[in-house]
Amino acid sequence: MSYAYATFDPNFNAEVDRLETFGPVGSTSNSENRLNGNMRILLADDHDMVRDTISAYLTSEGGAEITTTTDLPRALKEIEGSGPYDLVLLDYNMPGMNGLDGLQRALKANGGGGVAILSGSAPTRTAQEALDAGAIGFIPKTMGAQSLLNAVRFMSAGEIYVPVELMRQEAAASAHPLIAQLSPREVEVLSGLCRGQSNKEIARDLNLQEVTIKLHVRTLCRKLDAKNRTQAAMTAKEAGLF
Repeated sequence: MSYAYATFDPNFNAEVDRLETFGPVGSTSNSENRLNGNMRILLADDHDMVRDTISAYLTSEGGAEITTTTDLPRALKEIEGSGPYDLVLLDYNMPGMNGLDGLQRALKANGGGGVAILSGSAPTRTAQEALDAGAIGFIPKTMGAQSLLNAVRFMSAGEIYVPVELMRQEAAASAHPLIAQLSPREVEVLSGLCRGQSNKEIARDLNLQEVTIKLHVRTLCRKLDAKNRTQAAMTAKEAGLF
């Protein structure tokens, strides 16, 4: 299986055109049909706006057949009843996921079909962890609509997809000594602080209680020698962690 990384420039669209003509390395015999729009996709996300927007765009612009649901148990039930799907897109923080444990369950259920992670808050290193666990891709929710469609086409054709900028951020973050002091959950909370999110917003995205986020913020301030959440975010940004 070959790897394909987003470059967010015109050459990326040219690469999609190339794959539509010749087919990706290691793809199955029906990959050309999938690239031409006959994709069966399961989208699981507990945020109504995100789910509805992505579904509508992939249907109207990509010609995909989309099934949507709101949590992992319902997603597994859909796969059992109607799968396997060409591609399953899972929100990293939706109910039932329990981190990447949900990815493993979906991979097993989808019988060899690709499973990718969607996230608006997970730290960059989670992308590599997802790939190591068998994901076919990692999609930031900040991705533009056309880039998302291109990514879905790649993954439906059997290509592994991660935005190259995300991997650059991961390389920079993993090399910094500050990151070694933090747990994966603390990194997720710190990512939210750097985006200016409130404790309530971070708690919602991570499916945690707000009081738990407050405790993480307090620990982050201590570990980063910061007086408050704003200074903790500034320290992380200045260090190039986010």
